[in-house]
Amino acid sequence: MTLKNAWAALWAPEATKASAAGPLIAMQSPGRAVWSSRRFDGFAEEGYKRNVIAYRAVNQVARAVASVSWRAFRGAGDRRRGLETHPVLTLLARPNPTMARAEFIEAVTSYFLIAGNSFVEAVGGGDSARELWPLRPDRMKVIAGAAGLPQGYVYSLGGAERRWAADPVTGRAAILHLKSFHPLDDWYGLSPVEPAASAIDQRNESDKWNMALMQNGARPSGALVYEPKGAANANLSDEQFARLKREIAAQYSGARNAGRPMLLDGGLTWQSMSLSPKDMDFLDARHAAARDIALAFGVPPQLLGIPGDNTYANYREARLALWEETVIPLLYHLRDEFNAWLVPQFDDEVTLEIDLDQVPALAPRRERVWSRVQAAQFLTLNEKRRAVGLGAVEGGDTIPQPRAPDRRR
Repeated sequence: MTLKNAWAALWAPEATKASAAGPLIAMQSPGRAVWSSRRFDGFAEEGYKRNVIAYRAVNQVARAVASVSWRAFRGAGDRRRGLETHPVLTLLARPNPTMARAEFIEAVTSYFLIAGNSFVEAVGGGDSARELWPLRPDRMKVIAGAAGLPQGYVYSLGGAERRWAADPVTGRAAILHLKSFHPLDDWYGLSPVEPAASAIDQRNESDKWNMALMQNGARPSGALVYEPKGAANANLSDEQFARLKREIAAQYSGARNAGRPMLLDGGLTWQSMSLSPKDMDFLDARHAAARDIALAFGVPPQLLGIPGDNTYANYREARLALWEETVIPLLYHLRDEFNAWLVPQFDDEVTLEIDLDQVPALAPRRERVWSRVQAAQFLTLNEKRRAVGLGAVEGGDTIPQPRAPDRRR
């Protein structure tokens, strides 16, 4: 049975080996929706909408992933050849009526980075997809299966539910679940927001502190001290205290009242109170929190405008590190999942590949590869061409002999 036929006959029995530990994983809730212990809306609100560092890190990675072109190949080894057109490439170029490829890939990647999970629905008649839709992770729940594989998926919105069944043997379904590794969860991935939560909270609270300081005249706070002449241990009456609070709130708080001189009644004096930069180290703490957030998302701090971290000699090296350490691994993850889930619906002999040759940030990497391949005298011309992603040419399977030195004088 081919993979294409297996997709069409979703519930057809198939002999296969199963994990012995799988049934133990699903023993606690077989056939029921497994709820994530984390709230995606909280991650999105605090770790994306309200935090400029996390927002920029997610966008930078997601847009880089979405900027890469995709190619299709038929065959393997020396018989592998690129395809100019193929239905799966057409589908990726326009996954659904409202999205082109870049927007679709950016949405899938952004959900993955914020939630640690991303879900894609394949829609269409027959045995192959006609549309692809990214689904919000907080609305999707995994239904535990008896063998440790998902029995299905359920999407909930406004009291209504939509369910998809999964093959009990292969786990194949009309839903693709992309998830990161989570050491303590069998069904859901780990969001980068979780290890960065303390840094995100610290950065958000520092922003609130800055805003409160701005609203109070951008000056350190102080105290009004009541010391009437000739009176010992005198206190303001309740009425006087309430009136003073109202006047301060109305006339001296907020950005519009910054710098306004204060008029004090008899017996009142102003005493400033502040913490020195050495005591609070406020600015350095903000930058440290920002660097931790960037680290969690795999983005060099230089690319986010965060001072104090010169790990890379220049901006070009930082961009190259972003691609090599973060973007390319994410692309490989997405490519492998599409090759296992999407491509078999169309053709068993076709594979998708990402095209990195047109990425400007990877130019230094390509130059190093070309130089090493060109200097390898033990390789044939066709072996060199394959090493850089080019096809074979006639007469290129022999090793060129080095020219004898010209001994004439």
